[in-house]
Amino acid sequence: MDKTVLVSGGSGMVGRHLAATLLQAGYKVVILTRNPHTAAKKTGIRQGLSYAHWDIDQQTIDTEAVAGADALIHLAGAGVVDKPWTEAYKKEIRDSRVNGSRLLVKAIREYGDKLMTVISASAIGWYGCDDPNRPVAFTEDQPFAHGFLGETCRDWEESIKPVEELGKRLVVCRIGIVLSNSGGALPEFKKPLAFRVAGVLGSGRQMVSWIHIKDLCGIFQYALEHQHMKGIYNAVAPHPVSNRQLTETLARSLYGKGFITLPVPGFMLQIMMGERSIEVLKSTTVSATKTEEAGFVFAFRTIDEALSDLANMV
Repeated sequence: MDKTVLVSGGSGMVGRHLAATLLQAGYKVVILTRNPHTAAKKTGIRQGLSYAHWDIDQQTIDTEAVAGADALIHLAGAGVVDKPWTEAYKKEIRDSRVNGSRLLVKAIREYGDKLMTVISASAIGWYGCDDPNRPVAFTEDQPFAHGFLGETCRDWEESIKPVEELGKRLVVCRIGIVLSNSGGALPEFKKPLAFRVAGVLGSGRQMVSWIHIKDLCGIFQYALEHQHMKGIYNAVAPHPVSNRQLTETLARSLYGKGFITLPVPGFMLQIMMGERSIEVLKSTTVSATKTEEAGFVFAFRTIDEALSDLANMV
């Protein structure tokens, strides 16, 4: 494999796993970062891995890296749950995605003749709440939800879409709750379990559309290698679960029956998390049917399989 994949957001949790997956598959990986030398020192020398400069705020990028790439995987964006949703941070969440896309589109237009495939992250924040009167999973053709995350996802997807006009194949992956030991939601779920307490959030009935980190990286690689994939795909496992089921399954994977279940009332989450609590308490059931029909085979279809694997990796 001599193809080169340019990755934005490669220093994040998903980006690190994805880079390792692609390197193992024989790709050359170039990670876009503000400080290539610092990033290279942190990771050391790895065959097939290199770093190139970009700066979203300054709208600058290493044009040689763009010119040398066969494909781009665009993951970059400020963490949605990393900080309280002040107006300033909400602007950073949106701008880091949209302005990153705009910089990449401009660079591809000017220097990306060789680059033929663009795969962009999005999120299931695109969708709203489940409708109890219409118990059907969200599919890719559903309109975006009005609200901060829905509108951010809309702007994010629209900002990368111009690459299609440049003749590039575009795949957008709407990512669910990523389960990984090295970041994301799972370590947060584990914190109360240090005291053998399974903290069920709110009613616990809200549905969580999740995906194992290995399957997420697998979807990106599959989209990279299969030309028939174009457009929007949900990157979620086939079997969403309730918050209570996820929490108690995680507790059992760690302690068997040696834990207690305690509810964390919604009003407490609102006090602790502010506006972000809306997303934690929201029920969103998302369909993986289109992704499976495209030919992708999930390694972890159920929450038991996923958490058992992750427990064995600790």
